[in-house]
Amino acid sequence: MSTSERRRQAPETPRSSVAGAQLLGRAGELELIDSLLAAPGQGGSGLLMYGEPGVGKTALLDAAAARATVLGMRVLRACGVQAEARIAFSALHQLLYPVRHDVDRLTEHHRDALHELFGLSRTPAPEQVVSTAVLALLELTTAERGLLLLADDVAWFDEVSAAVLGFVVRRIADAPIVFLAASRTGTEDLFRRSGLPERRVGSLGTEESGAVLDAHAPGLAPAVRRRLLAEADGNPLALQELPAALTARQRGGQDPLPDRLPLSRRLEATCAGLFAELPAPTRRLLLLAALDSGAGLTVLRTAAEGSADIDDLVPAERAGLVRAPAAGCGLTFCHPLIATAVVNLAPPCERRAAHEALAAALDDDPERHAWHLAEAATGPDEAVARALDEAALAAWRRGTTPGDRSAPVGALVSDRRRVAASAAVTALMRAGELSPHPVDRSRRLVEAAFLATMTGQLDQVNRLLANAGQTPDTPTGLVFAATAHLLTHDEGDVDAAYRLLARALDDVTGGARTDNWDHLGILYTLLLVSLFTLRPEPWKLLDTAMARFPPEAVSTFRLCYDAYVDPTRKSDAIREGLADAFAALPTDAAPWQIVPLGFAAVALDALSDYRHLLHRMIERERDGGAIGMVIPALMLLCQDSYVHGQWDEAERLAQEGLDLAVVYGYQFWEHQVRAVLASGAALRGNAALARTRSEETTTWAAPRGMDVTEGYARSARNLAALGQGDFEEALVQAARIGPPGVPTPGVPGRWMVLDYVEAAVRTGRIEDAQAHVRAAQEAGIPRIGPRIELITAGAAAVAAGDGDAAKLFEAALALPDAARWPWDYARIQFAYGQWLRRTHDMAGARVQLSAALETFDRIGAAMMAQRATAELRATGVSVARPDAVPEPLTAQERQIAELAATGLSNKQIGERLFLSHRTVGSHLYRLYPKLGITSRAALRGALEALAAAEEDDHTL
Repeated sequence: MSTSERRRQAPETPRSSVAGAQLLGRAGELELIDSLLAAPGQGGSGLLMYGEPGVGKTALLDAAAARATVLGMRVLRACGVQAEARIAFSALHQLLYPVRHDVDRLTEHHRDALHELFGLSRTPAPEQVVSTAVLALLELTTAERGLLLLADDVAWFDEVSAAVLGFVVRRIADAPIVFLAASRTGTEDLFRRSGLPERRVGSLGTEESGAVLDAHAPGLAPAVRRRLLAEADGNPLALQELPAALTARQRGGQDPLPDRLPLSRRLEATCAGLFAELPAPTRRLLLLAALDSGAGLTVLRTAAEGSADIDDLVPAERAGLVRAPAAGCGLTFCHPLIATAVVNLAPPCERRAAHEALAAALDDDPERHAWHLAEAATGPDEAVARALDEAALAAWRRGTTPGDRSAPVGALVSDRRRVAASAAVTALMRAGELSPHPVDRSRRLVEAAFLATMTGQLDQVNRLLANAGQTPDTPTGLVFAATAHLLTHDEGDVDAAYRLLARALDDVTGGARTDNWDHLGILYTLLLVSLFTLRPEPWKLLDTAMARFPPEAVSTFRLCYDAYVDPTRKSDAIREGLADAFAALPTDAAPWQIVPLGFAAVALDALSDYRHLLHRMIERERDGGAIGMVIPALMLLCQDSYVHGQWDEAERLAQEGLDLAVVYGYQFWEHQVRAVLASGAALRGNAALARTRSEETTTWAAPRGMDVTEGYARSARNLAALGQGDFEEALVQAARIGPPGVPTPGVPGRWMVLDYVEAAVRTGRIEDAQAHVRAAQEAGIPRIGPRIELITAGAAAVAAGDGDAAKLFEAALALPDAARWPWDYARIQFAYGQWLRRTHDMAGARVQLSAALETFDRIGAAMMAQRATAELRATGVSVARPDAVPEPLTAQERQIAELAATGLSNKQIGERLFLSHRTVGSHLYRLYPKLGITSRAALRGALEALAAAEEDDHTL
């Protein structure tokens, strides 16, 4: 079946649902079409829609056909084809062919004219006779029902058909005929001069574009989805076709997207028709501009070498391909895909020649010059490889892309271009291909392998290292560093990574420089290993490595080292150093300059003043840049949001980091983020989820020597147990992070002084709690920062005897800026309120408990809000919480409650159930809030009410 026949049958097939799926954002056009179809022959029955190729004009005609069919109208349709544009009457033949059998009902001279049109007669007929014959045929066709005429791609209609249809359209105002035509922007055809009303069909908006893309390619990796949306720029056809041209791994984000996206055949054919008939000089200028999007008119003139002039751009402007360039600016394509198509459709020899011309014209720009030389090269060339190597290193230092010519230094790079890190990998790989000597080839591929560990290309690392081979001059230090980085990120084996890094340092000789890949790679990877293990050896090795550098060259790493290793003596100096270091960062700072500072700032609870710098780096690098540094930056921002009570924001950041880690295969960061999310679930009061996440992380981290990750996971279980009032379990988890009485200034131990003390006090270990507080104070832990000072002060109040507790609580809550840490502040208010209630100061207790409840509700701490509500009720305040759903009692809790209601003591209950009396006490404390009571005396009534409620539920 021919294309035209399929189109003619289209209105009779259920296309409306398909068309509807493609017509998001077209409510205005559809409303206009409906108005025409509802009142044909009432003075305005024609419309010309125009827009760029792929914008959805044909889909609108499809929708019109479907609507007309529902209304009982007949549909005739023709579509212009470039190959038939010179065949007289070809479009008219296509349009009228379905009603050819009605021709014999016309008068003789009209019948003869149309027989000639349909090829049934060789007698030529004048154009004016054919025009009147067509009008007569259409009027005959509408005798029984209305008629919709659809003319698609009218720019490719032959001149005679266009003239006849123009004649007809101007005479159907009183007939039940509707004429809809579609033409692309930048064309001049007879219909644009026919006087028909016109409607421009523009690009889709952001929301509609996302919906179309998701409908045709669900499950895209976030970075891939953003790139495709940017490239499609609201064009519906591009939104449908671009994903289809990618591999499954590219769609999932495992493989990086190429600098220029591949185009499907349909997209290429659509774009090819736009410039196939342009003059050769115009096509050459378009190719030059597409290969270097930042090239100004001067560069284009130089590269054209007299074979083209700027005036040659006029045909491209008229065709709607480019916009007239402003003074001093480069050429702007009307749609991103036009530039891609220009490059893809050019023969390889023309692309190489254009690259050579651009390289010559950009001799004063080393990076762009090198990139174009590399693209033009057909074989090994050390001079080109060296230039590209240097360009990659310069781009990595500065944070811009070799060959990405669009923006000044420091400006954010467009979403549709890969940024510094990823582009540096590509440049180094290309430099390796162009290297004639094995030593140089090996070195460049090893450098590419190391950078690939940071750019989400983990699956490329082993292949690059294998291709690099081993020569006497291979930088084995960097081989070890790349392998160590791969081990930590892909497998999470920090012990093996540490051993490799120790060998790498032994291999590095000569003066240490931070612009040397070996040294930079070893320092950063060693810092990561040190951050996530409690063993002192990695930190000592990092200290040794930094000693090889001038102090100013490693100040970023030194600040991070001090923040984790020696925070109690140097906290003020570290804070000043962080302020100076962040202030000194250039706007285009490399990720490895920012991320260590972020870790140091989080360790001192000081990141809030510098969040915007991490956000800026994330925006620049997230789409194909240094993904391995974007993920920890997101995690650091998440941690900072948690401590400041912005829990929704924290979870959004964590989820984004987790999605990236999963997509790119960073198991190391995946489990770090999961540990943080486990704590988030515990804070929210979702104890079951917190325990599940914690156990998963602990199982993964423990055998890999990742003590800090395991500590975060256990911290989550501690928080979950505290929220439920299970203080025995909370104490067990806290003690496994740091031994009782020996609080550590390490992470996360420095933040857990109050957690340990509260659990110890609630389980009757008052002396242990007081000893823990004294040890923390003697170790100088409060000096680390204001939040840790608040936590330690609150712990001292909780552990104090009744004679000192009040003044210690008041002192803790009066610390400067203490309310900046809402979770910790509210916990101390809650503990103070509990103490006041116990000492019978009900008025004071209500003040503190009400304030704590308000904060718990505001930040989303559901379990603690429930506990605060129960405490308030005990003071005589009725708190209505209609949204609170009581948690059911476990079987053991029910058993303990029933025994306690009979009057048995905790010891007696423990003997019956083979539990310690402390465990019984913890269970009772936990079940009181579930029953909405605060004392043992209320147990019997609460259990009777619970039994009655269960009986009612059973009856229903």
